[in-house]
Amino acid sequence: MVFAYRGFVPKLWSETIKAHRREVQDTILETASALVAERGLLSVTMSQIAEKAGIGRATLYKYFPDVEAIVLAWHERQVARHLEHLVEVRDHASDAGRRLEAVLDAYAVIHQRRVHHHRHEPYGNELSTFVHRDEHVAHAEHQVHQLITELLVDAVDAGNVRDDVPAAELASYCLHALAAAGNLRSKVDVQRLVAVVLSGLRPVR
Repeated sequence: MVFAYRGFVPKLWSETIKAHRREVQDTILETASALVAERGLLSVTMSQIAEKAGIGRATLYKYFPDVEAIVLAWHERQVARHLEHLVEVRDHASDAGRRLEAVLDAYAVIHQRRVHHHRHEPYGNELSTFVHRDEHVAHAEHQVHQLITELLVDAVDAGNVRDDVPAAELASYCLHALAAAGNLRSKVDVQRLVAVVLSGLRPVR
């Protein structure tokens, strides 16, 4: 019976180790982001993160070299999740017009929630300023811009969007206009903003 399981144990063990590492890393990221938002980036130490996360300092240093690296990794994970959500929203809509509207609405809601979350934390604005200066943020913004540009191209071909302005310019218009969602309080307000943005995209008659 020992020989019967010999081929399966290494794979199972490897998957278990990977799952454990993901769990530890997730705990580190969430703990660090919460502490930084509560106390400020310069006031949080690796020792505090390790203690709050329930792990040893040596273990923490195996994953990250310093607090800044943890915070950037946390933000990169958040960005990746937002992009995945936008793609999922796109793939669930039935046609070009609905795909565009659904993604713009989802993007506005993400922006609204992110800004409101940071505002309710004592050092949320400091955290937001720090993570948004990194180059991976510019890469993420480019990906979102590309996603919306592609949706606009499809919507133009379907006759839902004006064709007298390049799709890339229209995508920039959408992203800048929807940034105003951060100042809105309710879902209804966000929907109204999205409707205004969509009205600017309609074909010129």
